[in-house]
Amino acid sequence: MKKKWIPCVLFAGIGLLPLAGKAQDQAGSGKEWVKRSDSFTQLLIDLDEKYSPEFGSTEGVTIYDTQIGVPTLANQLAERKEEETLVARFTAALKTEKDARVAQDLKILIAHLKLGFRQQDFGIKREVPFYNAADAVYSGLEILLDDQTPAERRPATIARLRKYAGIEPGYRPLTAIYQERVAAQIAKGDMIYPSKQQMELDLSRSASIMDGIPELCKKFNLTGWEEPYAKLKKQVEDYNQWTRDNVLVKARTDFRLPPEEYALNLEDYGVDLPPAELAKLAHAAFTDIQAQMQPIATQVAQNRHLASADYRDVIKELKKEQIHGDSIIPLYEKHLKDIEGIIREHQLVTLPNRPAIIRLATAAETAQGPAPHMVPPPFLNNTGQRGVFVLPLNMPPAPGEKSGAKYDDFTFDAASWTITAHEARPGHELQFDKMVEEGVSKARALYAFNSTNAEGWGLYSEYIVRPYMPLEGQLVSLDYRLLRAARAFLDPELQAGKVTQQQALDILMTDVVQSKAFAQQEVDRYSLKSPGQANSYFYGYIKMLALRKDAETALGDKFSALRFHDFILSQGLLPPALIREAVMNEFVPAEKKR
Repeated sequence: MKKKWIPCVLFAGIGLLPLAGKAQDQAGSGKEWVKRSDSFTQLLIDLDEKYSPEFGSTEGVTIYDTQIGVPTLANQLAERKEEETLVARFTAALKTEKDARVAQDLKILIAHLKLGFRQQDFGIKREVPFYNAADAVYSGLEILLDDQTPAERRPATIARLRKYAGIEPGYRPLTAIYQERVAAQIAKGDMIYPSKQQMELDLSRSASIMDGIPELCKKFNLTGWEEPYAKLKKQVEDYNQWTRDNVLVKARTDFRLPPEEYALNLEDYGVDLPPAELAKLAHAAFTDIQAQMQPIATQVAQNRHLASADYRDVIKELKKEQIHGDSIIPLYEKHLKDIEGIIREHQLVTLPNRPAIIRLATAAETAQGPAPHMVPPPFLNNTGQRGVFVLPLNMPPAPGEKSGAKYDDFTFDAASWTITAHEARPGHELQFDKMVEEGVSKARALYAFNSTNAEGWGLYSEYIVRPYMPLEGQLVSLDYRLLRAARAFLDPELQAGKVTQQQALDILMTDVVQSKAFAQQEVDRYSLKSPGQANSYFYGYIKMLALRKDAETALGDKFSALRFHDFILSQGLLPPALIREAVMNEFVPAEKKR
């Protein structure tokens, strides 16, 4: 199933008001350029929803709730033809467009489509794919089985289950289509196979993901799901076995991606610096951050009368103060209020008047994504749904991993400060709240997203709050910054063969003081799950720092952090080059006139 962009972090809502409605009202009253831009973007949205109804359903378009994407090659090629027509139309419009902001959005749409073409071409010509059937099914159902989804939409779950299972007239089992697609690629010969490690990891978690479906159906008292679910579960099990017999046995034992594919990944994530150059910067930053950590660790050790003042030992001591069970959420909620107080006192950014939402993850959610993250509500047709900050605390063990491996990285007081700043406020939750409130264009809300512009802001948010945290919070915040620097050299150096997975694990567990479970998750991320993505945090962060420095230089005493941050957030998810253009050409001249 082709998955349209649905980011792991999106925006939170505004009380009980329809979010998109408010954005559209503002656009109509004072942002005519947004209306013009949206008229172009809607063409692409309509096309995406046509071929990936799950995307439309996630964005709150209820007519798609009972429909599913049918990932045949014929459908993929038909969609490609329509996308190429859109590129031609957007390119022609760009030549005559006079509004710079609309032109920016047209460039975003064209770049999004053209990158997709190159990724698609590489896959069809060179690769045997690994389709994760359990993940695709769960992702297609979870929007309908969400606590904030209106109850009248949830019965559509049954229709989707029946269609995924192929028992609805006119539909074939999803797993049969996947098997057909994979077999066709195998038959071409001389193809690149998936990573054995990645396949083993994903297949090992398939049962946990599928088991999460009946739990949610029972939770919402749905009826009629049992028969299609039982058929689908058996189909997924059979498909997984076929995959083991026909793909896993030929899977490549070298996890490294072909250089061409790794370059496409980096571009997709928004990293336009050569990997070796980024790694060099990251190594230097890693050493500098360690130097910043040590004096703070010494103070903490003195205050707590610890035997060792080495930052590694001090963090290990702080990790011993684990918070368990029902105490975890209150801790995060408390420090969210503390951080909001810091933001207001130091005028870092304008805050909304509503609380953020934090909850613990389910077992199935944890199997899908075992790290703190923001779960998105729909951007389009939102009826009051809110973004939710989710804390997954346990993960099913990977093959060969001891079942007792546990995270201790998110559930101690000192860590909750920086994680909250990143995921909630002033990080992702606020990032997307502002996007909705300001009425940014749909191109910026849906298609400008990449990890660099989103995660760069998240890490920058930690940076602006850190000076006001307690010493323990400052130390662990720097440790998380150390992690992001480590990512930016371990990811490319693993792919280049300069370090081994074990060496990366040792650095993460020893120098970054991660649990074995978290360190393993990180190495899986760099080498198996999403090579290239981990670079984006550090890269986006240093781009934000450089932009702020240039704005401060240009404005001198007139620079206001609050107005700078509000302006950045008001622009939506612009890539670094476009946000720099907006700051230097719009924000700086306007501030000089104040």
